[in-house]
Amino acid sequence: MPKIMDARVLIIATHGFEQSELEKPLNDLKAKGASVTLATLDGEKIRGWDTDDWGNTVEADAHIDKVSEGDFDALVIPGGQINPDLLRVNDSVLKLVRAFYDAGKPIAAVCHAPWVLIEAGILKGRDATSFKSIATDVKNAGASWKDHEVVVDQAIITSRNPGDLDAFVGKIVEEIEEGPHARRAA
Repeated sequence: MPKIMDARVLIIATHGFEQSELEKPLNDLKAKGASVTLATLDGEKIRGWDTDDWGNTVEADAHIDKVSEGDFDALVIPGGQINPDLLRVNDSVLKLVRAFYDAGKPIAAVCHAPWVLIEAGILKGRDATSFKSIATDVKNAGASWKDHEVVVDQAIITSRNPGDLDAFVGKIVEEIEEGPHARRAA
């Protein structure tokens, strides 16, 4: 069970991530001592979406095809509408998410990012939350949707929106420090 200051966290994202949903977990986890790697679809910098317009760019540390679940203790997927919609159609992303799942490692998804978890086939039979507009998608994937700031089911951490980020990051830390989880089949 790693302490957060010894943890290695992977964030995966592409253009159109919700600015705060990438920056807050990235900065807060680093401030707590975690080593955080941002992997993008092409290994290049990406541009965020900040409320109602394009936001800041963020430098990538790695290409998604060049990272492996075995090098990390947890996975974080920021939301926004654009980012998870592009991630969920990428085979490398889905294989990576499934590898974290199969290893019992924490997977955290906020806002629209549960779309990626749906596409990876890991939400069926679980409690989860998301941005309200995709609640039906989460339910149709076989999950029990809850309107809570953060929901954790066997180290799958979901949150609704930027207003929930403090609770979201807190649960990421807690789940990392618990270590890998045995999971029932999705």
